[in-house]
Amino acid sequence: MLKNISPIISPELLKILMEMGHGDEIVIGDGNFPAASVAQRLVRLDGHGVNEIVDAILRLMPLDTYVEAPVALMDNGDASNQPPIWADYKKTVNAIEGDKKFELVERFAFYERAKKAYCVVATGETAIYANIILKKGVVIQ
Repeated sequence: MLKNISPIISPELLKILMEMGHGDEIVIGDGNFPAASVAQRLVRLDGHGVNEIVDAILRLMPLDTYVEAPVALMDNGDASNQPPIWADYKKTVNAIEGDKKFELVERFAFYERAKKAYCVVATGETAIYANIILKKGVVIQ
């Protein structure tokens, strides 16, 4: 065990977060996301929800400050009916990283971007359109 690291972060995920460099992306997919078929590196965290994983990751990894939107969501195509979990993501990101811009990415474009991501995390999240991409920033001490 290590101190100050969430038990949600598996040894495999911790290693991957350490390997990632500035600008690398990590996808956290909901239970319906085709994680195994798009991932270069796949980490399974089936017993957890996406927002709690986002929280645990962002306590270890900063978001990129050199891009306009370091967070991307899979667009549901209905601006008037956004998935409620998106508000949870914004609250979590803002609490840890401050006010960050989110971009919406069309579903099939999201899949293509996920194929290029450093890692995909598969979860047991049951909310729909709960997929998110985080772009790693620079660690400044």
